[in-house]
Amino acid sequence: MTQDCGDAQLKEASCAERADDSRQKGPGIPLSKKLCYAVGGMPYQMTSNAKAFFMPIFLLDVVQMKPFYVSVILFLGRAWDAITDPLVGYAVSKSGRTRFGKLIPWIVYSMPMGVISYIMMWYTPQDTMSAASSFSWYFIWICLFDTFMSCYHVPFSSLNMFLGGDDRDRDSATGYRMGMEMFATLLGATIQGQIVGVYHAKRAHDCSQLNGSEALSGNHSAALVNFTSPLSDTLQNTRRAYLISALVIGALYFLCCLVLFLGVKEQLAPLSKLDRIQVPYLTGLKMVVRHTPYLWLVFGFLFSSVAFQLAQGNFALFCTHAAGMGAYFQHLVLILLVAATLSVPLWQMLLVRLGKKTTIFIGLSIYIPALIIISIVKSNFPVFVLSAILAGTSLSSLYLLPWSMLPDVVDDFKVKNPSCTDLEPMFYSCYVFFNKFGGGVSNGVSTLALHFAGYQSGVCKHHSRVITTLYVLFAPVPIVLLLTGLVLFFFYPINEKRRQEIQTELQKAATETKTEARQEAYL
Repeated sequence: MTQDCGDAQLKEASCAERADDSRQKGPGIPLSKKLCYAVGGMPYQMTSNAKAFFMPIFLLDVVQMKPFYVSVILFLGRAWDAITDPLVGYAVSKSGRTRFGKLIPWIVYSMPMGVISYIMMWYTPQDTMSAASSFSWYFIWICLFDTFMSCYHVPFSSLNMFLGGDDRDRDSATGYRMGMEMFATLLGATIQGQIVGVYHAKRAHDCSQLNGSEALSGNHSAALVNFTSPLSDTLQNTRRAYLISALVIGALYFLCCLVLFLGVKEQLAPLSKLDRIQVPYLTGLKMVVRHTPYLWLVFGFLFSSVAFQLAQGNFALFCTHAAGMGAYFQHLVLILLVAATLSVPLWQMLLVRLGKKTTIFIGLSIYIPALIIISIVKSNFPVFVLSAILAGTSLSSLYLLPWSMLPDVVDDFKVKNPSCTDLEPMFYSCYVFFNKFGGGVSNGVSTLALHFAGYQSGVCKHHSRVITTLYVLFAPVPIVLLLTGLVLFFFYPINEKRRQEIQTELQKAATETKTEARQEAYL
């Protein structure tokens, strides 16, 4: 009788195992699920790139805040954003599984306040605000938005590990996600750039007329005093345009979250339970940051990302004040992002044929000549267009490759530490933490450098020190950072051979775990 019961339990465990195998392996990830997952990544890229491209010039030239306060807002805002990521990652790891899953509820519940705070971040409550009031208003709303976006983006990033299928399916889903995120970046820049770009172009035109008047009169100070007169109406319209673009992007934020919720269901991954982690926060954090492949990948991504963010954050100011392209910078941003969107399939193809490590070297290296050409040539739109295409092609490799490499690092950790499960949100949150912290440092340092160089908000013509500072921030510093990142990627230990070994060991460990479960059920 006991033997019959044991056989029955063994049969039941075998059936459960086969059902679990079918859920995990299955026929791969359906195309519709990949697309819905990819759409879910659009809000982060739309909002973060709108901030990166337009927030410095918005605060400096539209709000007319002093550069020192702008540097403090950008640095402390990104520092706060970075700090919230590992905290949110741990909170997600500690949360239990609901009927909708473990990760998706975080995404859905954080969305409404994320939309509201994004809109308020671009709203100017009064025409004239004191320095303290203006600083407090924008700093509070930026921090609130970054907090709610962390609650959205950290679980969304971790969701890649729980879509089902194998590593190739995950890479394919990542490719769809990055393609859609590049399109989101393009869409956000198009909405923001084309709505507000008209008024920035008018400002550049008025400034050129004032500079012409200055040349005729020889009175620089008089031109500066009178410069606000022809731009007073333009300033009000520009503020209104920023708010309209924020409302449009906020509506798209809501729709993308709805598509993700309706189209994606979480599935268990090998050696994962989608349950609460059992280790304390600091213990789990130490295990994550001491994993050697993770460190090489994180710091390679950090330096490369800071290089791109530094050039990106100063692009509008560089075009406006140094390169003589202020009336065209929104079109250049659009061209750059179109090139980035269209080149994602190219990098996905090279990733499969050449391997991830080789492809990232090729992709990031293209950015260096693009920066050199833009910094040397002045007021030459066709050359700027070609350089923007090169820069966009390189940008898409930064979007795709590191995020495609991170699941391999997580799998390597799971193989080496099979007893430590459900730490995926901490891996992804720390990954985003270093990226955002580096971005905060780059934004804060660049605006602080402009402050010490003598940048004046609303002035049409700047001192040569300001122009030199913009040149240095736009090309030499990012190139040095990018070369450092490439050196770090060189020491990244997971090549294609090691990646195949990891997948073999992962399936073996998963099989052993199921066998042990069967034996326990038998006993």
